[in-house]
Amino acid sequence: MKLRLQNILKLHFVEIVILIGALIFSSWLMFSSFSYSGSSMMIGSKAWSDFSSHIPLIRSFSIGDNLPPQYPLFSGPAIKYHFLFYLLVGFLEKIGLRIDLALNIPSIFGFTLLILMIYFFAKEIFKSKAVGVLSVILFLFNSTLSFVNYFAKNGLSLDSIYAVLTSTKFASFGPYDNSIVSAFWNLNIYTNQRHVALSYALSLLIIYLILKFNEHTKHKNFEKTFLIAIVFGLSFLLNIAVFLMTALVLACMLIFLKEKRIYIFLVLLIGGIIALPQYLFLSQVPSESAIAINPGYLVENLNLVSFVNYWFYNLGFNIFLIPLGFFLTNKLNKKILISFVSLFIVANLIQFSPEIAANHKFFNFSIIVGGMFSAFALYILWKKRNIFKPLVVVLFFFLTLSGIIDFFPILNDSKITLSDYPKNKNISWIMENTSKNAVFLNNQYLYNYASLAGRKIFLGWPYFAWSQGYNTQKRDDIRKKLLNTSDLEYFCKQSLNFHLNYVDINLNNEDAVVNKSFFDKNFKKVFENTKDGFIIYNINSKC
Repeated sequence: MKLRLQNILKLHFVEIVILIGALIFSSWLMFSSFSYSGSSMMIGSKAWSDFSSHIPLIRSFSIGDNLPPQYPLFSGPAIKYHFLFYLLVGFLEKIGLRIDLALNIPSIFGFTLLILMIYFFAKEIFKSKAVGVLSVILFLFNSTLSFVNYFAKNGLSLDSIYAVLTSTKFASFGPYDNSIVSAFWNLNIYTNQRHVALSYALSLLIIYLILKFNEHTKHKNFEKTFLIAIVFGLSFLLNIAVFLMTALVLACMLIFLKEKRIYIFLVLLIGGIIALPQYLFLSQVPSESAIAINPGYLVENLNLVSFVNYWFYNLGFNIFLIPLGFFLTNKLNKKILISFVSLFIVANLIQFSPEIAANHKFFNFSIIVGGMFSAFALYILWKKRNIFKPLVVVLFFFLTLSGIIDFFPILNDSKITLSDYPKNKNISWIMENTSKNAVFLNNQYLYNYASLAGRKIFLGWPYFAWSQGYNTQKRDDIRKKLLNTSDLEYFCKQSLNFHLNYVDINLNNEDAVVNKSFFDKNFKKVFENTKDGFIIYNINSKC
C-alpha cells in the first residue's frame, strides 16, 4: 500500500503540486478581496464597485424573496443577467454560511478548476507536462506590454523597480486611464467577476472531454455526450457570454473535426434545447441595445496600423509566439487554435452589449488557449538547441513581467469596511420589519441599506442595469421626479404602477434631490436613524 502510494505521488507529483498550489493561491486571491470581520464585510478597494452589484443580488436570494428573479437594483421587470452563480451563493448563505464563505468557496473552486483545466488541456493537446505548467504561469502573469507604461511613468531605476513591491495601482487600466493596454488582463477580473473563472473552467472541461473521446468506445462516448450537453445547456445562466463562446468554438470544431462531428453536433443541439427556455426567460424584457457590428473593439482611429499596434501592446510577445506555436504543432492542434481564434475575430467585429469593453471576456478566453501555444513554442525552442535557451529566458521574462507588476496592486490592496447586520441597525430594521419582497424607492445608489437587506430598490447605480440593457435614463428621471415632487396624486399613481412599498432617504449620501417636507407631511415615518441621517417612510397606507 505504501509502495503504491509512493508510485502515485511520483507519477502525479506535478499534478498534486498544481492542485495544492492552485487551492492555496485561489483561497488567498478570493479572501484578499472579500472577507468578514466583526459583523462587517471587508471589501477590497478594487472590488468595491463590482461588489455593490453582487452583494444585493446575493442578498436578494439569501435574505429577500427574489424568485422568479428580478434584478434587485432595477425592480419590476424580469432579470436579464445570468444569475446562477449568485443564486448558488445566496442559497449557501441562506442555509447558514457566512456571506464571505458562501461567496469565496464557489469562487475558490472555480478559479482552482480553471487552473487545473488550463494545465490538463495544454498537457493533453501537446502531450507535455512542461507545456501545461508553462501555460498556467502565462495565464497567471499576463503578457501585455503594460510594463512599458510603468517604466515610462516611473523611469527605469532601482527605485522604480523597488516601487513595484509597494504599488497599489495597475500599470495600465485602459480605456479608463487613457492607456492603450486594457484593464482586463490582470487577475482583478477574477476577484471582481466571481462567476467568470468557473464559466471558463467548465467550457474548457467540455471541450477537453470531447477531444478525449476514443473512437474505440463509441457507446460510452454517446453516454458522455449527453452528460456534457446537459452541463453545457445549464451553463447558459452561469455566463451567457461564455456559453456563446463555447458554442462558437464547438461550431468551428464541428467543421474541422470530422471524427467527432456527431458528438459535437449532439452537444450543440441538446445544449441549445436546454438553453432555449433560459434565453426566453431572460429575454422577457426587450433590451435597450441590440447586438451590432462594431469593428476594432477599443482601438482608436481604426486602421491596420492602429489595430496591430493595439494588439501588440495588449498581447505582448504572444503576438509572435502564438503563430510560432501554431506553425510548430500538429494538424489537430492547428484546428483547435483556429477554433479559439474565432472568438478573437468575432469580438473584434461585433458588440454584444451596451458597453463594447464587455467584449473582453472573449479575448480573455481566447488568450488562455493562445497562451498554451506560446508555452509550446517556448518549450520547443528550449529543447531545439542550446543557442535558443537564452532567447527563451528573455521571452519568458517579458511575457510575465507585466503580470508580476500587476500582481502587487492586488497584494497591496486596501480594504473598505461595510457594516452588516446585526451591527448595522438600518439593515437589521429592514430585515425584521418589512416584507422580503418589499420594493424601496431610494435616493442613494451604492450599497443602499434596503438592497443589503435583500430587498429590491427602484434603481441602483445606473451603470449596472444599463450594461444589461435596461432603460436606466428613463427610470432615473422618474426616480428623481418622485423624490422631489409635491404632487401626491402623481406620486401615488407612479408608486402603484411600480409596486413601491417604502421610500428610504439617506440625508448624508444623496444621489438625488429630496423634497423631505413632502414625505414628512404625507407619509408615516416608520424608521429614523438620526446618526446616519437615514429615514424610511411607509407609502402603502396613503397610496
